[in-house]
Amino acid sequence: MELLVVILGETDYLESLQMQERLLQLRQQDQVPDIMLLLQHPPTLTLGTRENRHNILTPEEVLQQQGVKIYKSNRGGDVTYHGPGQIVGYPILNLNGHGKSVRVYVNKLEEVFIQLLKDEYGLTAGRDRQYTGVWIGNEKITAIGCAVKRWVTMHGFAFNVNTNLSHFNWINPCGITDRGVTSLEKILGQSQDMDKVYRQVVTYFSLVFNCKPQLIDRQHLQDILGGQAHE
Repeated sequence: MELLVVILGETDYLESLQMQERLLQLRQQDQVPDIMLLLQHPPTLTLGTRENRHNILTPEEVLQQQGVKIYKSNRGGDVTYHGPGQIVGYPILNLNGHGKSVRVYVNKLEEVFIQLLKDEYGLTAGRDRQYTGVWIGNEKITAIGCAVKRWVTMHGFAFNVNTNLSHFNWINPCGITDRGVTSLEKILGQSQDMDKVYRQVVTYFSLVFNCKPQLIDRQHLQDILGGQAHE
């Protein structure tokens, strides 16, 4: 099964959300194959469908003064942080080709990072019975929050590579107060090559989801997005 992949670099959250919404519609209409956006965001907080604003610990006006943007989102979950050094993935997949089960889909997303961390870094990561995501001990290294509309996915995962973990002090991540967060940089003691880790994510995602990745550039993506205007 084909998977288009585009690595965008740092992208504003709203811009990426608009891209996802267009791609979701095109995928629902079967006008494009499965596609995944990989990117980083500037410092951003997003609130999921189970939002509780009390989980934002720093006054919102203080965050806004620091240039941190806050958005409501239709993904599952509570509040989460996105920022530079964190690889965010937005798979737009038709689950009719991937088991047609939201639970199976989330399980596979977790498996991508469990396998990647084990094979590439010798790290033992796993699931938590209570919370979604990928954990190393009691610390989350990959957050997962998705939405599914007419069996097509949007939103996805956030993998802490070189993330500034102090920014998580602004919130109770995903509303969780009895767990921590971690990153590859923290565990390995040095900053990681983001381009290398992007490629690893593509490799292990393709392995777990049994698809053949085709890397496309931003212009190709714009051509796909622009196609909607002519329908």
